[in-house]
Amino acid sequence: MPAREVWRALYGHFRPHRAAVALGAALALVGAASGLAQPLAAKELVDRLGEGRSIASVLVVLTALVVFGTAVEALGSYVLERTAESVVLAARRSLIGRLLRLRLPEVERTQPGDLMSRVTSDTTLLRAVTTQSVVSAATGGLAFLATLVLMALMDPVLLGVTLGVIVLIGGAVALLMPRIAAATRRSQEAVGEISTVLERAFGAFRTIKASGAEDRETAVVEAAAERAWRHGVKSAKWQSMAGSSIGLAVQVSFLAVLGIGGARVASGAISVSTLIAFLLFLFYLIEPVSKLVEAATQYQVGSAAIARILEAERLETEAAGPAPAPVAVADGPSASVVFEDVTFRYRDDLPPVHSGVSFTVPGAGMTAFVGPSGAGKTTVFGLIERFYEATGGRVLIDGKDVRDWPLAELRAAIGYVEQDAPVLSGTLRENLLFAAPDATEEELTGVLERARLDGLVARLPQGLDTVVGHRGSKLSGGERQRVAIARALLRRPRLLLLDEATSQLDAVNELALRDAVAEAARETTVLVVAHRLSTVTLADRIVVMDAGRVRAVGTHAELVAEDTLYAELAATQFLAADAG
Repeated sequence: MPAREVWRALYGHFRPHRAAVALGAALALVGAASGLAQPLAAKELVDRLGEGRSIASVLVVLTALVVFGTAVEALGSYVLERTAESVVLAARRSLIGRLLRLRLPEVERTQPGDLMSRVTSDTTLLRAVTTQSVVSAATGGLAFLATLVLMALMDPVLLGVTLGVIVLIGGAVALLMPRIAAATRRSQEAVGEISTVLERAFGAFRTIKASGAEDRETAVVEAAAERAWRHGVKSAKWQSMAGSSIGLAVQVSFLAVLGIGGARVASGAISVSTLIAFLLFLFYLIEPVSKLVEAATQYQVGSAAIARILEAERLETEAAGPAPAPVAVADGPSASVVFEDVTFRYRDDLPPVHSGVSFTVPGAGMTAFVGPSGAGKTTVFGLIERFYEATGGRVLIDGKDVRDWPLAELRAAIGYVEQDAPVLSGTLRENLLFAAPDATEEELTGVLERARLDGLVARLPQGLDTVVGHRGSKLSGGERQRVAIARALLRRPRLLLLDEATSQLDAVNELALRDAVAEAARETTVLVVAHRLSTVTLADRIVVMDAGRVRAVGTHAELVAEDTLYAELAATQFLAADAG
């Protein structure tokens, strides 16, 4: 990634906190200034000893400088660390808000675990680069220049010797910086792989155990962890080489200055106190040079994280809008749905899912979508919710193209039960109120009865406040479906989408849910993707789909008589499913 782009992103994170960073930098400079004064005080002390004068006042000054410098630097360090945490918090807030607004195709193209690692581990790397490295570069640079000026005033010859050694070793350190960045980026990518594999594993935990695949999955995670370790060690190696080069430069400089400086003292060119002060400045030089190298190293590490964060920020998101009303009460009439010659494919390199789909659902009542697997039934719901955009034709809700609806308003009018009926980690109450957080206790009780969940609630140890486990693992498949249906009904939508919502229910509970859906259909437009004949026969109209097209529309009796595909499905798939 171009350095200019990285710097622009870096400044974007740094800019809101520049006042706090400036304060930390000022405190660091004051601490550095007190440090610079110490060699001068030491020179004065040596001169007084040589002249036989009192050194008490100089010792007091030296002590005060040490205590004052330490206190100021500690305060500056706290200010910077606190600011760094604020930078990470702001970055995480921004990234989380963006990731939760990603368009569904972007999420399907990207591994969720990798996205999570950008919010967690990548943002953590911003902590140092956006504050400490900036201040280290500024204060270290100023302290370095100030030290060189004072050393030049003492003896330009010894300064030349010192700079020669530093430049020689500094050039070698500069060659290490790109290696640090590359190793860090690969390490972070491997961390993302770990999150991805673990997310997959915990999402199918029972399947892994039933398949005896624990060792295989462990090996996959361990392989990713080993890659992260290998690249992390490589980055640590280059960083340690860069850090140890500082000590090497100072030690070589010290030996060179000691040898040449000793000769100059012997020749009378400089005094012993000057040599001592110069050597103290040389040791003091360790800190600003260390800060400069540290800033360069942190920048290489941070730039790798910033590049990954920028990649996530470039993923396409849905248009942000005002939050919808918490409960979309059906004040208006039930919604009408029209598909006009709709075409759609998930990606350009994939075959079309819809090839000119057209149908009309005028209003309240139940419409069932049937057809072979892959006919495009579930995709109808994805286009209505605008999870995907039609590549051709129009999808109309209440006569208005869904692309012209404010997205929040559109979805506030729709209740949607997905095919796998997801239940979120948390309590049963939290799951039911997820789409209607302001629903009353009376409404909640009513929907529990309609969804046949009142018996389940009575059996649970804490009732509605019982934790249902990761993805509802403490509930059966049928119970999860009933929770998902209850959640959608509690929203009181104008349009209710049910994607095989009763596939895991027993006959008794399915009958109860069919009655609840039929009751809702008197006021609400209900669209159902169903494989059970008992559900399909309740529909006011049935849309038969095949190979991405609408083959026929009618009632059960009409379609059995007029459409061979539907008659075949009714005689085989539906009846078999119903009997099962």
